[in-house]
Amino acid sequence: MTTFDFDTQVSTLRPMLRTFTKKFTRDREESQDLVQDTILKALTYRDKFRADTNLKGWLFTIMRNTFINNYRKNQRAKTSHDTTKELYILNVEDTHTFNRPQESMEFKEVWRNVNDMKDELLKPFKMHATGYKYHEIAKELNLPIGTVKNRIFHARKEIQKKLVGYN
Repeated sequence: MTTFDFDTQVSTLRPMLRTFTKKFTRDREESQDLVQDTILKALTYRDKFRADTNLKGWLFTIMRNTFINNYRKNQRAKTSHDTTKELYILNVEDTHTFNRPQESMEFKEVWRNVNDMKDELLKPFKMHATGYKYHEIAKELNLPIGTVKNRIFHARKEIQKKLVGYN
């Protein structure tokens, strides 16, 4: 397939791509961006396309993977978009930090209750709370992954019982 034929076929599939974006987003601008990114990647990597395969399926796969990668990137960045007038959300006081005395006391009380747990529940829970993945905890403690998940689950339940008065 020549470059011109490839480009022509890709441009004729543009309306289908726009329709396909509805599976991922209802936002018009995001939809247009997704179509543009897909076409750009298709044109950039046209040498990877095999002529005996389905071009539409190939483009849909590129679009799906692009959407997933963008979604994951946004999740990692934890970006919050303030669409309100006067950037209201960005100017709201952060109430989720422990920078005031009463919150600091509550935080200490929560961790006092956490530290009162049995060590077999405490160690996996603390590791999980500090960012370790289940498989990393299992490897570190030399336990089956199911046991690690079970202990973390029971630790959460025990903490919830102790903290009933903090609602």
